[in-house]
Amino acid sequence: MKLNWGTSIVIAFVLFIGFIMFMVVQMVSSKELEHDLVVESYYQKELTFQNELDEAQNAVDLDADIEIKKSSEGLKFIFPETIEFSKISGEVFMYRPSDKTLDFTVDLKLKTQEFVIPRQLIKSGRWNVNLKFKIDEKSYLIKKEILF
Repeated sequence: MKLNWGTSIVIAFVLFIGFIMFMVVQMVSSKELEHDLVVESYYQKELTFQNELDEAQNAVDLDADIEIKKSSEGLKFIFPETIEFSKISGEVFMYRPSDKTLDFTVDLKLKTQEFVIPRQLIKSGRWNVNLKFKIDEKSYLIKKEILF
């Protein structure tokens, strides 16, 4: 069977369209590629945005830095010695952009200058860490991206 150039072009178009359709179906049906990039209560969160900016500025103006780092135990928050840990109260919100079912919140209860979220609670991947705490009724917010 001999193909002329017109038939070859039609076959090439059909194969190309078939490939594109295959890729579209793969992308739409794959659970691995689902990403939730927006929070559930988007408009309510937008109303509190100025408060978050003020809290973040308070954290920048804080005399000493709060260190957030990965360790073999998990995610470690180290508060400076200049802040009395008994005055600190708050929470840590762990946000996973790729899977909202992994999001969780941990109450910040300090017994020493260090607070650790256990490694078992944190799956590998990218996390957005929101540390929100109060010292003497003044609110602070620290946001950081961590790759575990």
